[in-house]
Amino acid sequence: MKFLGLVAGVVMMAAVPVYAQTATIQVVGTGTVVAEPDMAVITLGVSEEARDAAAAMETVSSKVAAILDALAQAGIAERDVQTQNVSVSPVWNNTSTGNTPRITGFEATNTVAVRVRVLDSLGFVIDRVLDSGANQMNGLTFQITDDSALLEQARRAAVQDAMAKAQLYADAAGVTLGSVLTLQETGNMRETARMDMAMMAAPKGAPIAKGELSQTATVSMTFAIQQAGQDTGSTPE
Repeated sequence: MKFLGLVAGVVMMAAVPVYAQTATIQVVGTGTVVAEPDMAVITLGVSEEARDAAAAMETVSSKVAAILDALAQAGIAERDVQTQNVSVSPVWNNTSTGNTPRITGFEATNTVAVRVRVLDSLGFVIDRVLDSGANQMNGLTFQITDDSALLEQARRAAVQDAMAKAQLYADAAGVTLGSVLTLQETGNMRETARMDMAMMAAPKGAPIAKGELSQTATVSMTFAIQQAGQDTGSTPE
């Protein structure tokens, strides 16, 4: 039994990472890159009231059909138009004066999301849908179609930032920075620029500034502190 206990103790000691017993420097690095968006997403719709639900929905459906036709004529592909919500709800009378609650009509709503891939045509597209009967516009967001290259740049920048910080701390502390022991991405965030309805309520044909979007990555890195006479970057022969 004593022999088994000794063996178990040796195994447990071997399982402890070497760097857990080594002096280390741990830092967090952040990298941010910016780029111009190349796509916009508009969320718009139609809402109408009528005495009965069928009439309300019929009016909404007719206007949405006109909007979809206008989008097609503006060069928007079918794959870039998606229905987000279709609903019918009762409209109640004003009960604040003590009236008995009763249904006075129905409100029908149809909302669609539209991707605009040619940003130069964005103002024109908005004008067309408004002229075709859209009376709800829940906002506009700018996006980047493929942000994988942007994310890669942000990750590289985050690692470089962490390495620069580690070297700075090592120099300030009068020690020699050793090799990387751990590297972990702790998060990444993509900015989506959003414009609300109030900002979009500009005169017809008014230009819309697309600005820039940012992609941020964050990493956590642990470095060994190289001891005197020790070369942590070499490989034993």
